[in-house]
Amino acid sequence: MSHSLAADPRQPSAAKQYVPPVISPQDAPIDYAGFIAVIFGVMGVMLRYKLCSWLALIFCAQSLANMKNMETDLRQMSMAFMFAIMGLVTNYLTASRQAAGK
Repeated sequence: MSHSLAADPRQPSAAKQYVPPVISPQDAPIDYAGFIAVIFGVMGVMLRYKLCSWLALIFCAQSLANMKNMETDLRQMSMAFMFAIMGLVTNYLTASRQAAGK
């Protein structure tokens, strides 16, 4: 065992701690989950697809979990969340009102 320690070529004193590079908000990668959530949310409201509204809600949760830039991502996420909720409310409440009216 002492032989393996003596043959170890690594030098702990030469090791440097990793420091991630600083990225400006303009150069940050696009939050695809947030963008897809907005698209599905708009489709759910405009085209009255329940599945799109549910998918928008799921992608909102994924975007919230992976949020990197709090300021810009929060705006996009809140808009996508509002579209998802608005689509679910209009899809489910108007369906029940139409069924009650017939």
